[in-house]
Parts: sequence; C-alpha cells; structure tokens
Amino acid sequence: MATQAEQKLAYEQWKEHCKRVQSITDTSLMAVETPAARDKRRRRLLDNYAAFCEYYFPHYLTLRDKVTGEVLRTIHNAPFHNEAARKVRSTPNLKAVFQWPRGHAKSTHFDIFMPLWLMFQPKRLINFMVIVGKSEDSAIRLLGDIQAELEHNQRIIADFGRQRGSASWQDGEFKAANGVKFLACGRGQSPRGLRDRESRPDYIVIDDLDDDELCRNEKRVHDLTDWVKEALFGALDVGRGRFIMVGNLISKNSVLFNITKTPGVFVSVIKAVDRNGEPVWRGKWTKEEAREYRNFVGYRAWEKEMMHNPIVDGTIFRAEWIRFKKMPKLSKYEMLVCYTDPSFKSTTSNDYKASRLWGKIGNELHLIDCYVRQDTVSGMVRWLYNLYESLPEGVAVRFFMEANFMQDIILDEFTTEGNIRGYQLPLLPDKRKKPEKIQRIEAISPLWERGFVFYNEALKDSPDMQVGIEQTLALERGSRVHDDAPDADEGAIWYLQRNTRQESFKPMFGARPTSKNIW
Repeated sequence: MATQAEQKLAYEQWKEHCKRVQSITDTSLMAVETPAARDKRRRRLLDNYAAFCEYYFPHYLTLRDKVTGEVLRTIHNAPFHNEAARKVRSTPNLKAVFQWPRGHAKSTHFDIFMPLWLMFQPKRLINFMVIVGKSEDSAIRLLGDIQAELEHNQRIIADFGRQRGSASWQDGEFKAANGVKFLACGRGQSPRGLRDRESRPDYIVIDDLDDDELCRNEKRVHDLTDWVKEALFGALDVGRGRFIMVGNLISKNSVLFNITKTPGVFVSVIKAVDRNGEPVWRGKWTKEEAREYRNFVGYRAWEKEMMHNPIVDGTIFRAEWIRFKKMPKLSKYEMLVCYTDPSFKSTTSNDYKASRLWGKIGNELHLIDCYVRQDTVSGMVRWLYNLYESLPEGVAVRFFMEANFMQDIILDEFTTEGNIRGYQLPLLPDKRKKPEKIQRIEAISPLWERGFVFYNEALKDSPDMQVGIEQTLALERGSRVHDDAPDADEGAIWYLQRNTRQESFKPMFGARPTSKNIW
C-alpha cells in the first residue's frame, strides 16, 4: 500500500487534474441549445463512439502547447478504438483480450471512455465496474480518473446531471449518483462475493497485469492465470457481463498470452505499425516519429512493447550483435548460397520451414533474403522458385538442402512445381557428416559477435526476418524454441566459408625454407 505521504501527493495531483478537466470542458462559452437540440445531439453522441469521445474528453484528445496551452491539433480515435467500442457495446457477455501496443490508449478507452459510454446509454449497460491493476494502488489511481470525469467534467454534468456520489476513489471504491458502482482490485486479491446488494460486477477490466518480473516466474504466471479464470471471472454472475483484459504481449510466459489461448475468448491484436512501417494510429504519430522511437528504444524493446513480438534471451547470440545494412547488387558477391531447412512436417501448424539466401563479399557475410514460416512444403517450394526467377542474368546461386530432408514427398513437390514452370531447380544435397546442431551453430556465433554478419536493411520489418531473428536470439542448449532459421544459416555460412578457405589456400612448391631464409 502507498504511504500516507504518497497518498497525499496523489490526491493533490488528482485535484490539479480535476481543475484541468473542469477548465477544458467549460460550457459557459458554448452556444445555447434548446432542450430538443440538446437531446438530439446527445442521442447522436451516444450512438457514435468517436464523436462521444471527442466531445466529452477534449482534454485527452487535444494536443496542446505545454507552455501556452494553445490547441495544436485534435487527436482522433483510430479505427481500432471505435471497432473495439462497438464490440464491447454489442456483446453483453464478452470475454475478450485487447492486445494493443504501449501508448495506444488502452487504459484511456477501456477504463474511462467505454465505461462512461455504456453508463450513459439510453438503456444503461453497466452497473458495477471493477478495475484490476498490478497492485491495488495502481487500480485505485485508475479509479480516480473515472471519478474526476463524473464530478468535474462540465460537459458530462450538463448533459447527464451531477454524478457526485458516495465515498472517494482513494477508498478503493465509490458509487456515482445514478447508482453505478466502481471498485479497484489488485492482482491476486480475493474478489469472491463482490456484490452491491443484489448486483454482481458486470464490467471487469484487467489492465496491464503482466510485468517483466512476473513473466520470469512460470509458476507465478500459472497461478495468476488460474486466479483470473477462477476467482476473478467467478465474480461475475455465472459469467454474465463484460470480462476484458488489456495489455501488450511482453512475454509468451504471461497471463495475457495464456488468456488469449483460452477457448471462447475474443482477441484483438493491434501492432504499432503495418508492414510498410505506417502507424496504425495515424492521428497520434507519423511514420517518421515511429521510426525515431524505434531507433531510440532499440529493436528488442520495440518488438516487445509495440509489435507483440517478445524476444527471449538465449545464451548463444545477443541482440546487439544483430546488425543491418543496405545490400549491394547480387553481382558484387563472391559467392551466393541459399540453404533450406524444410522440417519434416508438411502442414502449416508444425515446425517452421526456413530458406536463407546468404552472400559473401570480402570479410562480410550478408543475409540477403529469407523465408521463415509455418507453411506447407509447396509454399516453401514456390518461394524458392520465385527467388530463382528473380535473380539477375549472370548471377549464380547454389541451392542446398540437407540430404536427410530430401525425401520423396519433398522432391515430388519440387518436381511438380518444376513441371509447371518448365525447368527444375538445381537443388544440391548437403551430405556433410555434421556435429550436433547447437555445437555447429555455436561455432559460427563469433562471426556475429565480431561484426562480420549483416542483415538486409530493406527486410528489417518483414515477418520472415523478425521470426528468424527471434529464433536466433532465443537459441540455447536444452531449449525447445524453433531453430530452423539459425540451422539454415549455419548450412549456408559453412559452404561460403569452405569456398573461401579453398580459394585462399595456395600451396608452395620448392625447397623447404631454413631458419636462415626466414630471419
């Protein structure tokens, strides 16, 4: 629990926030409406979530100059905000996870805007809301944001009446004047028997429950997942109501991840940028701002916090060893090798299939193109043929696949595709007697550490590149992570290095030099 000094400071900050809310939502200078006009406007706003947010919450959706307070621009809801609100309103018995990036207004919408939108509908859709945070203190602070709107937002008061009710948010619960109750709960606390007379909670929102410390402990995650499914979900009236979890995927060992895999749960996944690097919330920031943010926080933090792609540390490779650069023309390379690890399964639900095109130029090794997908064999074969056909005239690539994988089913796929295209891909078997896989991959990891390996900058945001990097960084002895991409990398690099060793060895003929000759 917060200390008395911390509580006092939080209350003073809350009062300042209330003054700001009251000032920005002041209605004294607004045009006078007739009762009929006001009712018509109010009905329109209650039916249009985006308009509701912009009218009642300008203090959240207006970017102002920090010095002068001058309005710079209005930040409009993103389409995914409005779609989520419609989903929440239209689904009385909802079990959902909204997996959105950091800074994309999860708490603002699900903890403030949507509950009030439901609360003021012509037929009230919320009677008892519970906010669940990492701690009771964090949940109580979220409760304070709601009470600030109900008691100091002049536009809400003008349209729906004064909502000052009993108790204060600092007590961990309060009730609005219209009877709607709000309560805060920390993770792991017992919510059993929560009720307000005959009413049980009908809107439970779990806000950013996971953190890095929790996710490092598998048992704690398991126990907390059980708590969410049993004790917390059980606080509803036999599952009736809206049960919502919001957060970003910071780890595959997390409560949020476990809930997304639960049958019957609706999952909304929003990533910060699309495949072209364009922000999905264009009203919030630009492509250039997103790029600058990513460059500052680094690849790993960006992937975890903004793209729901948590990269787990292994023990062989480090994130700082992953380097990108612009690739030269293929004709500049001394040798090009495309190595394929197809996995044994042909269905999309099993292991990844990996094809990696590597080139050597001087001392550098470049990952030029890549394919890392849970795909069918035919999908992998089509990608290889397309790669072959994209090569400029005069550029030769050696295609390898481990001999053990060149079974009839895989070769049949190559033959079938080749018959369609009118030629057969020149695929060579890798017949090496190879040491254990991790040992082989460990042997080439110093090339990354010493700065000889570079990845194609143009493919930095592609899913194939991202999955390959994740597999590489997660690799360690005894782990069960997918390793198809680094395994294919080892094969390609072995052939590139072998070719270099053969070319650089120049035998000397003649008399054996003496010590006198040498010195």
